[in-house]
Amino acid sequence: MSNIENTPQRYQAAAVIAMILALSITANPQAAETPPPEEPTTNTKFDWSKTPAVSPMPRLGGFIVPPSGPGYYSLWDHITGTQRKGPPISAYAPFGLFPTSSFDLDFRYLDKADNTEKDFFDRIKRIHLGDNWMLSLGGNFWVRNVNEWDSRLTPHDNTFNLVRTRLHGDLWYQDRLRIFAEFIDARTFDQDLPRLPIDENRHDILNLFADIKLLDIADAPTYVRVGRQELLYGSQRLISTLDWANTRRTFQGVKTFWHSPKLDIDTFWVRPMLTDVNEFDGRPDQWDKNRNFYGVWGSYKPMKGHFADLYFLSLDNKPRSATRQGGALVDSTIHTIGSRYVGDYEHVLFELEGMYQFGERDVQDISAGAVAAGVGYHFAALPMNPQMWLRYDYASGDDNPNDGTYNTFNQLFPFGHYYLGFLDRVGRQNINDLNLQLVFYPQPWFTSIIQYHKFWLANNRDFLYNAAGVGTHRDATGRSGGDVGDELDLRFNVHASQHQDVLFGYSKLFSGNFIKKTGANVSPDFFYLQYVFRF
Repeated sequence: MSNIENTPQRYQAAAVIAMILALSITANPQAAETPPPEEPTTNTKFDWSKTPAVSPMPRLGGFIVPPSGPGYYSLWDHITGTQRKGPPISAYAPFGLFPTSSFDLDFRYLDKADNTEKDFFDRIKRIHLGDNWMLSLGGNFWVRNVNEWDSRLTPHDNTFNLVRTRLHGDLWYQDRLRIFAEFIDARTFDQDLPRLPIDENRHDILNLFADIKLLDIADAPTYVRVGRQELLYGSQRLISTLDWANTRRTFQGVKTFWHSPKLDIDTFWVRPMLTDVNEFDGRPDQWDKNRNFYGVWGSYKPMKGHFADLYFLSLDNKPRSATRQGGALVDSTIHTIGSRYVGDYEHVLFELEGMYQFGERDVQDISAGAVAAGVGYHFAALPMNPQMWLRYDYASGDDNPNDGTYNTFNQLFPFGHYYLGFLDRVGRQNINDLNLQLVFYPQPWFTSIIQYHKFWLANNRDFLYNAAGVGTHRDATGRSGGDVGDELDLRFNVHASQHQDVLFGYSKLFSGNFIKKTGANVSPDFFYLQYVFRF
């Protein structure tokens, strides 16, 4: 029995070994033939300065401009009196949430002769194994305590803890071959209500893929990535790793990508991974065979901090795991075409994104859309580096399920928690959200974020959808109106050291008439405290 259970893993190992052998023959075709006559050679080492070729994470909507100039950039700096001339170089963002995948962390600065950011964990990064091989190791750990009152819009409270551990290894052969593996163990304890699917995934593989370099185009490499992998694109309104979740989101399939200083082009075909909480899901067949997600994403970077995206995405849902809308399972083929531009100009911050969906949902045609727009200002000359954003988000809803056209927008695989309130009661479907965001830095190491949301339905006859895209409340007559309510989100982050962050916050939903008339008369709130360690 054990031989049968281990067969997929053996296939994976055999495939990796075969790729390495094939690549070595491709890189040196003479290896399979008679050696040529000896010629004078020069012993040149591979230049690792551009490997891996890392592109910066695209700016989110309502992005934050971090502090600059002299100051203390961690609590430890403040305690030890280490005042810096500017922000230290680091692969980690100084915040408790970090959507960036581990395989996109940029430690290339460690190989620079003028690097002054020395650290104990440097010894496990970019370990050069001879001239042609390089290995990096790392991981992170977090623990979060959560207290919810009127949890999930019910008259029940919920107090619990989340614990997550991630460990990864990253092996390169020059810039031609990469093998990346990441383990995750996510657990929850003491929940008063049933756990959510995003709370627990014990001893599993989060990422396991091979990158193979195909060729160089315009002095930029083109790769194909095969295996289990996280995806993150653009504003993350449609495709995100969902870092707030204890489990994170991952897929399995094939991606090709070409990234240059000015232009990135990605194409992919993947399936979402299935999770069995108490079983090791490392087998490659543990994907959802009834869902196919594919697309192409282009991102143009005209100048630093500016991103212009154009994308086409398709999601095919088959009967067993089809789109769940208000409790009904239906087949659907959803095509999404969209574009956005984000950047800043002389302290003015701005973003605009438009998305249109078409396709088929059961016997209905799909015609739906979403818009996100925001403008902000960075008061760089004032103390505490203050910033303000005013943003508006809209996603269409459906007013008649029998008219032959389905108009509810599908949010796909989003980072909705970041955009539509930390209580996760609102998703990017059938919603209007007008929100104000204020950011302050009492110290460079202390981030304060205040958000206030005003929610109302796009169509009063459609559902209120939560962050998972599930319809929770509805009045088919529309008589309950569309006032979902107002939400206040307070977030505070202490950047304790290069490797440690403490994130805590409080959120409150002041429920509107729609929620009170279609469900329990509750106004939920919650408090959380999270500690993060990365290495």
